[in-house]
Amino acid sequence: MYNFDVEKATNGCINWIREWFANNGKDCNAVLGISGGKDSSVVAALCVAALGKDRVIGVLMPQGVQSDIDYSIELCEFLGIRNYTVNVGPAVAAITDEISATMEITDQSRFNLPARVRMATVYAVAQSQNGRVANTCNLSEDWVGYSTRYGDSVGDFAPLSNFTVGEVIAIGSYLGLPEKFVKKPPIDGLCGQTDEDKLGFTYETLDKYIREGIEPDAETKKRIDRLHEINLFKLRYMDVYEYEG
Repeated sequence: MYNFDVEKATNGCINWIREWFANNGKDCNAVLGISGGKDSSVVAALCVAALGKDRVIGVLMPQGVQSDIDYSIELCEFLGIRNYTVNVGPAVAAITDEISATMEITDQSRFNLPARVRMATVYAVAQSQNGRVANTCNLSEDWVGYSTRYGDSVGDFAPLSNFTVGEVIAIGSYLGLPEKFVKKPPIDGLCGQTDEDKLGFTYETLDKYIREGIEPDAETKKRIDRLHEINLFKLRYMDVYEYEG
């Protein structure tokens, strides 16, 4: 039976972050987008534990008015980290208008554009603040492609990419984060649905399948396997032609 050692995982990840910065950005800051959800909250807390609060910078990026931005503000206050708010709404609207003037922009493009603008914003802040960008994706989301390529799927280092949703929640609790930051239902902030609503299955079901091989019903298993297969390219570096001269 699979057993997750949260103490070992948390301390190991903290040490890994320290070592990563020692080798890839000594004295640099960890910079990340703060949504107020579990992933960004846990990554921020891990970075604080590894580097100290003075070396962690949060970037809050509402698209116009964000109804749950208080979560992001409270998380930054709880951790005591420096933070900046950048409204990405005007940039997203401007790009959308420019594209729409020449072609019909699809709904999927509309959904993914804000994530890509947000990541460009995080990198701009990081380059202005001697920073390295933290990726906040977890194993469960990556497994079924629930991320935007060149949006939230990128970064310079990824503390949570080998942890499932359930494990991320456990790490957050172990680090002493208030429950509101680790149990908040994940919402994409664009269409009003939770992640699980859009996926069509729960993360608990997915996690058991990934870690323990416990298969869900046939229809759900087929959907998970299909999502995993068609999204594997997101986990690879760009495919390149191998020329042999």
